[in-house]
Amino acid sequence: MADITRLTQLIEPEATALGFDLVRVAMLPSEAGDGGMALQVMAEDAATGQLVIDQCAALSRRVSDVIDAAEEAGEMLIEGAYHLEVSSPGIDRPLTREKDFANWAGHDVRIVMDKDFEGQRVNKGVLGGLEDGMILVTEIKAGAVRLPLAQVHTAKLVLTDALIAATRPLDTSGVDELIEEEKADD
Repeated sequence: MADITRLTQLIEPEATALGFDLVRVAMLPSEAGDGGMALQVMAEDAATGQLVIDQCAALSRRVSDVIDAAEEAGEMLIEGAYHLEVSSPGIDRPLTREKDFANWAGHDVRIVMDKDFEGQRVNKGVLGGLEDGMILVTEIKAGAVRLPLAQVHTAKLVLTDALIAATRPLDTSGVDELIEEEKADD
């Protein structure tokens, strides 16, 4: 299907060169509804934790160029057709790096463990951080739990009022201004 490890090795330096931190590289079913696949690249500006459209476009061009160059050199990175989707991780972002579990402590999370995990597979609660490779969560049903980071299938923040309040918009200039246009009489 796709060599995610190799794709990440190619994409991360491109993101870094633009001043971005790579959050996730994944192959997922396309949201276009065409039954195809999408190469999803999530990154964030280290200064803001977000990406604006121009930053997404710049990263998209660099990712396309580096994949094209690798494939022209004979590497088989992705089988079949796919769409490239470059985006910011958004408010209810996936937690993929160790620093994510520290940075978002105090917020609600949903963590799904690998299928071979012995214990509760889906955990919802308040993130307490990361300690010695273990994610600390005050789980809704089980109370305080420690989940091994190495056995996490997916983890993401849950959209709450507290999370919205903690996530500032990039630019709020002009939000209080109302621009009225006069209509010319015909």
